[in-house]
Amino acid sequence: MKIIIINGPNLNLLGKREPEIYGKQSFESFLKKLRNLYPNDIIEYFQSNIEGEIIDAIHKTGFLYDGIILNAGGYSHTSVSIADAIKAVRSPVVEVHISNVMSREPVRHVSLISQYAKGSIMGFGLDSYRLAVESFKRD
Repeated sequence: MKIIIINGPNLNLLGKREPEIYGKQSFESFLKKLRNLYPNDIIEYFQSNIEGEIIDAIHKTGFLYDGIILNAGGYSHTSVSIADAIKAVRSPVVEVHISNVMSREPVRHVSLISQYAKGSIMGFGLDSYRLAVESFKRD
């Protein structure tokens, strides 16, 4: 199975940014553990703080990969363009959030990308990504 994780803005600061919400582990160290859990699968990773680069990554992988795990960060709540990119590709997308966005500020309660995603996983910390991988493996 070939999966890509696409992380959006500010997720390059995991382990440093608001550890009480996002935890103390960097994404790179978590990714090593995730890849070790699934040695027979290809799990690629892309992160950008730039909306257009996230859209380009969805376009590039969305016809070739078995699945996309997308944490669009704040763009989840604002980007019609990322939602359109998800709608345009064939690869299924699982939306992931590290925190439970429904327990946070009201602006985070609406996701523009959820309606085009296979599903959404939130609130389980970095383990949300593992749960997303499992969702692809069970199909």
